[in-house]
Amino acid sequence: MINVTAANFEAEVIEASMDTPVLVDFWAPWCGPCKVIGPLLEKLEKDYKGRFKLVKIDSDQEQELSQAFGIRSIPTCVLMSGGKPVDGFMGAVPEGQLKSFLDKHLPPADVFEAEVTGETVSDAPADNDPQAQREALHQAVLQKPEDDDARFAYVKFLLQSGELEDARTTLEPALPRIALARRIDSLQRWIAAIDLAARQGASDAAMAGLDAKIAANKRDFDARFARAQLLMAAQQWTAAMDELLEILMRDKSWNDEEARKQFVAILDIIEPPPVKVADGQVPPVDPVVATYRRRLSSVVLS
Repeated sequence: MINVTAANFEAEVIEASMDTPVLVDFWAPWCGPCKVIGPLLEKLEKDYKGRFKLVKIDSDQEQELSQAFGIRSIPTCVLMSGGKPVDGFMGAVPEGQLKSFLDKHLPPADVFEAEVTGETVSDAPADNDPQAQREALHQAVLQKPEDDDARFAYVKFLLQSGELEDARTTLEPALPRIALARRIDSLQRWIAAIDLAARQGASDAAMAGLDAKIAANKRDFDARFARAQLLMAAQQWTAAMDELLEILMRDKSWNDEEARKQFVAILDIIEPPPVKVADGQVPPVDPVVATYRRRLSSVVLS
């Protein structure tokens, strides 16, 4: 068990969850139910022998982290995997329910042992196979061509994988609905950013040229927007949003609110798909998305 603060959150939670699921326990010293569930979680961490990592966050001391996760009451536990929240629950639930929650998301003990020892497991989950994921997403679009959510997921996967032309072809049938479907517009903006990066040639030289223009004129919004697009093309999402915030803080209505629209497009792209949770459990909130939504609101509404 590790106590986490804003200073070590990135390393102990986000980065650590890339290898091992991380259970984040939001608690406070005055919270009675927290004192009940805390020892149970620590016991289970030992019983599960490394299949998950337990971290604790004092919600009173780390209010920014609590707000980023949308914590409304404590104790609240959020399970992180692959850098993203995948599930969660509130309250001091009994040990049996905790085990059911963990077993639903953690690799079975035999699979975990195989991963540690390097042994091959023939029935490894298909979700770990990019080609299987691609085929499943493709089939979802073929079966429901009017389902914009299915098309969004498939095009997003293709763009993340660098399959630009397949992504462009898959998105094309939905373009007539672009005015009514914001997430379709978000994907088109991502493709436009990739196209811009391709036209610019050497990205380092292009970025250096834009940096020089911005240094000479902080209000060169065309240069700032182009810089955000290059960052978006490179999937440097937070850096792109930070650049767009620089425009919004100086001129919220610039170019028919183009900076705000691009910012919202990035939020659409990076937001994880919704996760179904049982009654009484907390739908997980991505902390990066939550943080940047608040930053956008504070600037736009100021």
